[in-house]
Amino acid sequence: MPDKNHPMLELRGVSKTFNPGTPNEKLALDGIDLTLKSGDFATIVGSNGAGKSTLFNAIGGSFLVDSGSVWLDGEDITYEKEYRRSRSIGRLFQDPMRGTAPHMTIEENLTLVYMHASKGGGIFGRVSRKDREMFREKLALLGMGLEDRMKQPVGLLSGGQRQALTLMMATLITPKLLLLDEHTAALDPATAEKVLELTREIVSERSITCLMITHNMHSALVLGNRTLMMDGGRIVLDVADEERESLTVDDLLERFRAGAGKQLDNDRILLS
Repeated sequence: MPDKNHPMLELRGVSKTFNPGTPNEKLALDGIDLTLKSGDFATIVGSNGAGKSTLFNAIGGSFLVDSGSVWLDGEDITYEKEYRRSRSIGRLFQDPMRGTAPHMTIEENLTLVYMHASKGGGIFGRVSRKDREMFREKLALLGMGLEDRMKQPVGLLSGGQRQALTLMMATLITPKLLLLDEHTAALDPATAEKVLELTREIVSERSITCLMITHNMHSALVLGNRTLMMDGGRIVLDVADEERESLTVDDLLERFRAGAGKQLDNDRILLS
C-alpha cells in the first residue's frame, strides 16, 4: 500500500515565462509550490490562461522550467526528458484523438504502451498470450465491448470509447501520477459521466495520485479529496478533506475572489 504521507509530487518555486523579451511575453507559471501526497486526487479549476495546462506540461516535461524544481516520488526529475517521465506519469487530454494511434488496432496500441511502461521502452517487443488475456480482461472492465474488437483500428471507435481506452492505456501499468486535462470535456454528457465514473473507480481502486483539470465546479468539489484554483500562473486556493466537504460552488467562487482579487470570469465554468 502507498504511504499516505509520502510526497508523490513536489513542485518547488516553479516558474515559466513564454516569449521572454518580446511583446508577447507571458508569465505562465509564477513560483508554484505544490505537494501531492501519495494517493491524493486533486481537481484544478481556473479561467483560460490561468496556467493549468502549462502546469501539466511542466510536470510532464514538455519544456524545461525557468526556475524551481519538479520532484516525483522523492526523485528530482526537473531535467528528465519527457519520454522518460512518461513511463511513470500517465496523461489524458481533452481531445480523444490524442493518446492513441488511430491506424493501429486496439491490441497494437495496448502492446505499444505496455512495452514502453514495463520493459523500459522496447516498443518492438512481443506480448505473450497471458498479456493478451490481461488486455482482454481490462478492456472488459470498461463495459464497452472493446474486448471483442481488439483487432479493429482505434480510428473506428467513438470519442467516448477512445477516451476510455486511453484511460486504460495510461493506467495499464499503475503510474506514479495521473494527469487528466479536461479529459471528458469533448464528450456528450452521458458518455462524460461514464468515463468520469471509470476514472473514479480506477484511481481509487489503485490509490493512484491524480491531478485533474475540470471546468465543472460541481465535479471540482465532489471528485477526489482536494480542490485547487489557479489564476495568473499561481495557485490562489487549495482546500482539502473536511474543509472542502462543507463548501458549496458559491463558497468556492467567493474564496476564488478573495484569493485572486477578482471574480472568476469564465462563462464556460460558471455555466457548468
